[in-house]
Amino acid sequence: MKTETLVLRLAPIALALVLAGCATPLPLPPDTPPAAPAAFKEVEGTRFAALPPAEAQPRGDWWKAFADPVLDDLIARADRSNTSIATAAAHLEQARALMRAAAADRLPQIGASAGANRATLTPGTGAPPGTKDTVLSAGLDASYDADLFGRLRKASTAASLDADASAALLQSARLLVRAGVAQTYFRLRALDAERTIVRQTVAAYDDTLRLTERRMQAGDLAELDFVRVRAEVAATQSQALALDRERAQVEHALAVLLGELPSNYTLAEVEWSGTPPHIPAGLPSALLTRRPDVSAAQRSMLAAQARVGVAQAAWFPDLSLTASGGYASTDLGDLFKWSARAWGIGALFSLPIFDGGRRDAGIDKAKAELDAAAAGYREQVLAAFRDVEDALSSLRLLSEQADAQAQAVASASRATVLSDARYRNGYVSQLDLLDARRSELANRREALQVRAAQYQATVGLIEALGGGWDATPVAGAASTPQTVASNDTAARSR
Repeated sequence: MKTETLVLRLAPIALALVLAGCATPLPLPPDTPPAAPAAFKEVEGTRFAALPPAEAQPRGDWWKAFADPVLDDLIARADRSNTSIATAAAHLEQARALMRAAAADRLPQIGASAGANRATLTPGTGAPPGTKDTVLSAGLDASYDADLFGRLRKASTAASLDADASAALLQSARLLVRAGVAQTYFRLRALDAERTIVRQTVAAYDDTLRLTERRMQAGDLAELDFVRVRAEVAATQSQALALDRERAQVEHALAVLLGELPSNYTLAEVEWSGTPPHIPAGLPSALLTRRPDVSAAQRSMLAAQARVGVAQAAWFPDLSLTASGGYASTDLGDLFKWSARAWGIGALFSLPIFDGGRRDAGIDKAKAELDAAAAGYREQVLAAFRDVEDALSSLRLLSEQADAQAQAVASASRATVLSDARYRNGYVSQLDLLDARRSELANRREALQVRAAQYQATVGLIEALGGGWDATPVAGAASTPQTVASNDTAARSR
C-alpha cells in the first residue's frame, strides 16, 4: 500500500519530467538565412577581405574617406543631436532594463514587512463578545522560484536577445543618419555647383541679349532674334530660381538631420571638386555580420524562438519556496521580545490541468511570432544583398556614364566656341548660337548630376555594407571645402 501511495504521489512529477523533453523550442528552418554567394555579381578581379563581425560595434569613421572637414563636423553634430539616434538609444535603455528585470526574476526575492491589525475576536476564543484586540507584526519575507523547467531562464534569454537587437538597431540608426547626412551634404554641394553653372550661363545670355538689342536697334537684326534671346534668358533665370528653391529645401532637410532648427542653419557655398573614393565591397559571406539591421533581425528571431520555450514551459509545474521570520505581539512593548518571535517556511508545487485552451493558444501565438521573425530575418538578408548589388551596379554604370558624358561636354563646348566665331562673322544665325549654348549647358549639368550620383552611390554602398572600417582618406578623392556657416550658437562656439 505504501509503495502504491508513493507511486501516485510521484506520478505528476514523473509526467512533468517527461513532458519537459518537449519544451525545447522549435528548430529554425535550415533555409532561414539564404546562402551567401561566393562573390558579388558586380565585383571582378581582386576580392577584398572583410573585417571581423561587429554587429553592435561602432561603424567606423568611414566618412573620413571623403577627406572633407565640413562633412566630419556635420556628422559629429548629428551624432550629438539627431532625434532618431536619441530614440534608438532610449529603446536600447528600455530593452536593457527589461533584461535586468527578467534576470532578477531568477533570483531570491527578499522583503521587509510591518503591520498592525485590529479586529474583533472570534467567538469561542474565551473572550467576551465584542472584545477587540490589536496584533502588531514585523519581519522579513523571502521567496524563490526554483524554475525547474527553465521558464524564467528562457524568458531571461529572450530579453537578453531583445537587448542585443536594440543595440544593433542603435548602430543601424547611427549608420542611417550618418549616411543621410553625407548624401544630403553632397546633394547640397552638387546643387551649389549646378547653380554656379546656370548663373554663369545667365550672365553669358545677358551679354548676348545686350548685343542683340543694340544690333536690332541699329537695324542689323530682326526683332524675332531679339525676342528669342530674351526668352532664353528668362527660361534660364527660371531654372536658376528652381535650383535655389531646391537648395533651400535640401538645406532644411540637413538641418533636421543635425537636430537643429532650419531657421537657424545655413551651409556656406564653396567650390566643389574631386571624385568619390573607391570602396572595397568585401566578401558576401561577411556581409551578414557587418549589417547591424541584419544582426537585429537575427536577434529578434532568436528571441522569438526562446519565447516559444517560455510558452511551452507554462504547461509544466512551478515550485515556489517561501520563508518568513519576525515578531508578532499584541503589545508594542513586547513586539521585539524573544518570546514574540514567529517564523515559517513553505513550498508550493502547482501543476496546470485545465485552462480552456489558454496555454495552447499562447504556444500557437509564440510559434506564429517565430515564423514571422524568421521570415523577417530572411527578408532582411535578401534586402542586404540587393542593396550591395544595387550600389555596385550603379557605381559601375555611373563610371561608364561619366566617361561618355565627359566626351559630350567636350564636344558641346567646342561646338559653342565654333558657333560663336561663325556667328560673329555672320555665317550662322543667332538661333544656331543659342542652340549650341543650350546644348553645352545641358551637358555640363548632366555631367555634374552624374558625378553627384557617384557620390550618392558611394555612400549608398558604404551604408549597404554596414560601414565597419576606419577609412583612410584618399588623396584628391573628394572636395576640400574649408568653411561652414551657421547662425546657431553651437556653430559660433566652434
